[in-house]
Amino acid sequence: MLRSMYSAISGLKNHQTMLDVVGANIANVNTVGYKAERTSFKELISQTVRGASGATAARGGTNPLQVGLGAGIASIDQLVTQGNLQTTSVVTDVAIQGDGFFQVQDQAGTEIYFTRAGNFSLDEQAGTSYLVTADGYYVWGRTDGGNGIVEPADPLGRIGIPTTAKSVAIDQTGLVSYIDGTSGAVVQAGRIQVAKFGNPAGLERAGNSLLRASNNSGAAVLGDPTTGGRGQLVSGALEMSNVDLAQEFTNMISAQRGFQANSRIISASDELLQDLVNLKR
Repeated sequence: MLRSMYSAISGLKNHQTMLDVVGANIANVNTVGYKAERTSFKELISQTVRGASGATAARGGTNPLQVGLGAGIASIDQLVTQGNLQTTSVVTDVAIQGDGFFQVQDQAGTEIYFTRAGNFSLDEQAGTSYLVTADGYYVWGRTDGGNGIVEPADPLGRIGIPTTAKSVAIDQTGLVSYIDGTSGAVVQAGRIQVAKFGNPAGLERAGNSLLRASNNSGAAVLGDPTTGGRGQLVSGALEMSNVDLAQEFTNMISAQRGFQANSRIISASDELLQDLVNLKR
């Protein structure tokens, strides 16, 4: 069989994958905290028909003669650039402006995830409301040690607010405070923590706008917002998807034309084989 046919088949598969990635990006154009993906290709092995030769006293050197055998997927990169902020005026909606991720998990700590989607809400458990995600995971932060003031030595855990609190506020450093319903005093309930990674693009998608640490992302380093290169928090706003529709439609056209071109290679190879079969007639 012709080598061009197998090369074209690999091109078809690659451009189909590229189109799949573009489709996922466009589908999530309005998903809170979504990070777009990008497909890149690489060439596969080449068949050496003739090797290179060095120069001699009589003749000059010659270059190698090689035929490429198709292409493959080099990577599907996660683009962790900043998305646009959208104002919601909801206090529990929080966006990160800069680097970092929210850490969310269950109470036991058996399921630990990271996200840029800050569409949080408050639940109700026996007189205490906890800051949770849309899927019910607790937003992890430094909690009040019991004196109404959040200090660096206070433990990490769920951030709870009494249901009798009059109002809640979150500042740019992640400090969650409320007005006590009885005394009217301002009480600090906790401070939202932001996780930073050595390679944030190496995080693994877990679905539902959640990410998990991988072998290549590095371990999460928790800290207060605005410290250690972490971004600041913006309450009453959400970070939207960083998908660039103009770029995605351009990529869609490139993927479609690349698919069509590889299809034509298969058709041309088929015609050559047909001509070869017809030699017997």
